[in-house]
Amino acid sequence: MAEKILVLDFGGQYNQLIARRVREQRVYAEIIRYDRITPGEIRAAGYRGIIFTGGPNSVYEEESPHYSPEILQLGIPVLGICYGCQLMAWMEEGEIRSAGEVSEYGKVLLHTENSGIFRGLKTDSICWMSHTDYISRTPESFRVIGTTEHCPCAAMADEKRRLYGVQFHPEVTHTELGKEIIRRFLYEICGCTGEWTMASFARTTVEKYRKELAGKKVLCALSGGVDSSVAAVLMHQAIGDDLICVFVDHGLLRKHEAENVEKTFRGHYKMNLICVDAKQRFLKALENVTEPERKRKIIGEEFIRVFEEEGRKIGKVHALVQGTIYPDVIESGLGDAATIKSHHNVGGLPDVIDFDEIIEPLRNLFKDEVRAVGEELGIPHEMVWRQPFPGPGLAVRILGGITEEKIRLTQDADAIFREEAAKAGLEKEISQYFAVLTDTRTVGVMGDARTYGYTVALRAVTTDDFMTADWARIPFEVLEKVSSRITNEVKNVSRVVYDITSKPPATVEWE
Repeated sequence: MAEKILVLDFGGQYNQLIARRVREQRVYAEIIRYDRITPGEIRAAGYRGIIFTGGPNSVYEEESPHYSPEILQLGIPVLGICYGCQLMAWMEEGEIRSAGEVSEYGKVLLHTENSGIFRGLKTDSICWMSHTDYISRTPESFRVIGTTEHCPCAAMADEKRRLYGVQFHPEVTHTELGKEIIRRFLYEICGCTGEWTMASFARTTVEKYRKELAGKKVLCALSGGVDSSVAAVLMHQAIGDDLICVFVDHGLLRKHEAENVEKTFRGHYKMNLICVDAKQRFLKALENVTEPERKRKIIGEEFIRVFEEEGRKIGKVHALVQGTIYPDVIESGLGDAATIKSHHNVGGLPDVIDFDEIIEPLRNLFKDEVRAVGEELGIPHEMVWRQPFPGPGLAVRILGGITEEKIRLTQDADAIFREEAAKAGLEKEISQYFAVLTDTRTVGVMGDARTYGYTVALRAVTTDDFMTADWARIPFEVLEKVSSRITNEVKNVSRVVYDITSKPPATVEWE
């Protein structure tokens, strides 16, 4: 992987989206926190370019992250975005002031010069601006190449040193020419050629593990979801029968999930597959547990213990494979990021495990990249594009305590929702959709009798990266059909509501 871009993380909310946009241009990007890498290490790593991300409101705040000005002398092109632009100006002794009452947030008109990263683009376009400070005087070697009504330096450049700063956010879809600006930086300024493809990733990953794991037994934690399925097929191509897939039925799966997994992987792929019925074990461990993080940690530990036990039956097992992907890593606390979920696949694991290593072949990929790898590997389309499912399963879609009755209610309601969405042709329009069983009971009326049943919440979002998401505008007639079927067919459910909260401020999952 010779061609790569460093996304230097200063704590902004769109840092992962920046990396995502770079990868869309077939250039590999990796995010490293500003205090985890030195200018010397950056030089030695051979990055083609560096992107400074957003961060706090002002470079002058007491806790604001700074970096050595030496980074601008490495001869590596730099693009500073938002806070990163201000930081670049601060490093070069420019002047930054508070925007006061004229700070800009949202869509604004950007006027640019026909220069550098803007060359050949139209000079007036819409950009997404977010600033409370602004650069009032550019550093001596820089010149202004973009302005807005209230931002005298919306973009600046030192073209001789290939240093660029933009106060706006080119990575968000609201910026009209954002993708093209990033492409110009990568290809025209950094000299990238676009070597990062999922075909090359699949090929090199298979070759890597074929060499590293030759003759070693490896367990794969197979849930049947997209991520673990792609990881399993990838590793199966690498090491064949030395891969033993372990599918744990913890009783918190979607309806008919266990049967479908066994049919696909044992029947279609002829993999070594061990199916473990651990329903009662997990239910007992989760008895009277209501706090989401405790649920996740309990499930994480029980999973590992089951794998250890199965591994001992097999004999010496070198490694455990997990379907961890990049958003899992980010939301489990990467760098300064808050820990949003402590157990997708990477969090909540016990301190002592019986494997020499844990292998996560997909941990640097976003969801759409994982799907693309799956297609490269020839995995059936319906499996590659199936709905995402969290590692802890329905435990994080059942609010409060978990019982067998609640599991049944959630499975049935979720199956109805997915069935009706498919009938309406919404499967590809909605990125993720599922039912949540709340811990709230409400009064209802069925026939001539009053009922006191659970409330089911429907959740559906659209997104291209799962770092941000908008609630899906499902037609009312579809929601009406789903609601009617759930309240009529799922006993002890008396009310259905629809979640219209975007991410942020909410996460996709409720717990």
